[in-house]
Amino acid sequence: MSTELSLSNLMATIDAEIAHVWMVRTFLKHSDEAKDDDELASVHRDLYDFMLALGPALDAGDAESYLKLARKKLTKLRSAMELFIQIQPEVSGHMNFKMAARSLRIAVNNILRLVELTS
Repeated sequence: MSTELSLSNLMATIDAEIAHVWMVRTFLKHSDEAKDDDELASVHRDLYDFMLALGPALDAGDAESYLKLARKKLTKLRSAMELFIQIQPEVSGHMNFKMAARSLRIAVNNILRLVELTS
């Protein structure tokens, strides 16, 4: 029972970080730059794919499935973050984009660390 509680708490903590990923994804998706940049568009699509995969398990309160799916999708999440950090200076030097890259790095690194706790 305490393990289940622990997994549920872990799922909730990861989901709190995903809220930050969601905000970065929304900012990127609705930016004018995303309309003209295929790489930037792929970033927000990959972020969405990660979150979409976890949604049903979260809604069902199924922490085991949630964490299993999170582990499975980590590579895609990490790659999207790394791509955005790499291309951000070319896409825009505006503070909004700099802070989005910073926010995404923090949230994804936290998610990676949290998911690794279950490995």
